[in-house]
Amino acid sequence: MSEAAAIGLDEVEAAARRVYAAMPATPQVAWPLLAARAGREVWVKHENHTPTGAFKVRGGLNLVGRLAGSPAPPAGVVSATRGNHGQSLAFAARRAGMRCTIVVPHGNSVSKNAAMRALGAELVEHGRDFDEARLAAAELARERGDRFVGPFERDLVAGVATYARELFAAAGALDRVYVPIGCGSGICGLIAVRDALGLATAIVGVVATGADAYLKSFGAGRPIETASANTMADGVAVRVPVPAALEAILRGAEDVVAVTDEEIAEAMRAYFDDTHQVAEGAGAAPLAAVLKAGPGAGKRVGVILSGGNVDRGAYQRILSGASA
Repeated sequence: MSEAAAIGLDEVEAAARRVYAAMPATPQVAWPLLAARAGREVWVKHENHTPTGAFKVRGGLNLVGRLAGSPAPPAGVVSATRGNHGQSLAFAARRAGMRCTIVVPHGNSVSKNAAMRALGAELVEHGRDFDEARLAAAELARERGDRFVGPFERDLVAGVATYARELFAAAGALDRVYVPIGCGSGICGLIAVRDALGLATAIVGVVATGADAYLKSFGAGRPIETASANTMADGVAVRVPVPAALEAILRGAEDVVAVTDEEIAEAMRAYFDDTHQVAEGAGAAPLAAVLKAGPGAGKRVGVILSGGNVDRGAYQRILSGASA
């Protein structure tokens, strides 16, 4: 894959300068209770500690920072999201003095919508899912003459890759790292840094059983669209794989695995019980995969807690043990 494979440490460090101008590095912690639960050492990369509560802000800061510093910066950016990507662009655009328009599908997370509006984004509701919202966002950008930001661009991957640099610098050569797959910037940034550092760490992508386009595509070796993406983990609710992301995943991932919504809910409860951390569905999916795999799959593993943005009502039901 050309986009992420070509990203080296120099590009990640350049992105880091833009990212760290707006936020500090996030922690990574080997929690003892999680280790006892999983039967192995588990390093959690706490991307729920960013200013927007999710890893995506790193990509937004890098991409918008580069646009703002270009000879002819756009007046605004337009994109589609289920929440975290939109918050990242809104956060970065407000810092850069750009307008930001975000298209979300109908029925999107109430708290994520509120957060995007609070960050100054204009919100437009369109479509039944992310992929329909994405098509509408591209058309809206053309109409307004603003810069359309896709879900997977080089500057997004380079910005997100800064979390991988932090993780490997602190935790060293882990046996495996489990990472959720939405549109692919998170796992591709991880693969890029792993390769640039020359590590042998295996990368495992995690999806939900109800949104398994990347699982099917990984098995087939080509993009496979699904008819629906039904999961409470909205950060991985994607029907249409990004071809460039899939290329990098096929080249650099050991495996892609699926977990059920019930397994994700149990991992959300485990995070609260063992670490007192709030994890949204996509953020808890990697831990769900670790717990499902059992203690035999690597002695030292990392999990990317990619975000903690979950609606209060849904979280209350999950913590109470209700069905996901």
